[in-house]
Amino acid sequence: MLEAMDLSIIIVNWNSKEYLRKCIGSILATTRGIVYEILVIDSASFDGCDEMLQKHYPQVRFIQSESNLGFARSNNVAFLDSKGHSLLFLNPDTEVVASAVKTMYDCLWRLPQAGAVGCKLLNEDGSVQSSCIQSFPTILNQFLDSEVLRALCPKLPLWGMRALFGTGKEPEPVETLSGACIMLKRAIFEQVGRFSEEYFMYTEDIDLCYKIKRAGYKNLYEPRATVVHFGGGSSQKRPNEFAAIMMRESNWRFLRKTRGRLYGLGYRSTTLLCAMARIAVLMILIPGRHVRQGGESWRPPLKKWRAILAWSLGFENWVRSYPGNG
Repeated sequence: MLEAMDLSIIIVNWNSKEYLRKCIGSILATTRGIVYEILVIDSASFDGCDEMLQKHYPQVRFIQSESNLGFARSNNVAFLDSKGHSLLFLNPDTEVVASAVKTMYDCLWRLPQAGAVGCKLLNEDGSVQSSCIQSFPTILNQFLDSEVLRALCPKLPLWGMRALFGTGKEPEPVETLSGACIMLKRAIFEQVGRFSEEYFMYTEDIDLCYKIKRAGYKNLYEPRATVVHFGGGSSQKRPNEFAAIMMRESNWRFLRKTRGRLYGLGYRSTTLLCAMARIAVLMILIPGRHVRQGGESWRPPLKKWRAILAWSLGFENWVRSYPGNG
């Protein structure tokens, strides 16, 4: 049997070799005071990360998946090879700042009610990433979700971001933590059934936080731990509408699973209304945009919302071909 250690850091790679190199470098440069291992699983991107790891970080344990398993299933596979009492699931497009890993670890084991611990995620420009904590999805907060409304009323309970604006320096309970950087005890991860594999991409972190809360534990936001999250390191390589459809498909699966089929139908219906409204606004603004900007910058958002409209009507069936979505 493998000898146990304090922490296993698990990273899923998909065409993120350069991000991954910097991520691991930041872990090694900043993490002290705990015994840890790093496991990297490549989800069939075959981007050369194995050679990079062998050259620069031979101590990292590497797993090559022959097929693209998606985020949840890839993490679960790597978990089976891990040996830490604690687990840190970390995106490759992140860089650890100062003692963030040790700070999260101390929080996890100091507070007996802690089920999972997340950190303050920063954008590349140093601004706080509001998505590092959120409320559980509902029809209302998904229908109203927009950057404008979030900026105008950031402390509304609707968004679940109030802890980001607190002045305290102690961990605060929140509903959900970002899967870009989430730490939890091994025993709790096993108790709640690991990552649910019915999601190929997106919402698996929300589902995990939901299961942790239902099991009687708390999801804690630790404001003293900071990680830079460049965001979309791998998803940027996909078409804009891919992410939009996959995110809504995953949200729909979560809502149908936790609130029932009727609620799931309500989510699709309000998504339909939202898509129709966005398309109408874009169509009205297109002539002015075209003249002012001298280009066709309106095409990507119009294409995205048309795809969302089609998904809400039951089309875009390609999404079901991905593992977990069938």
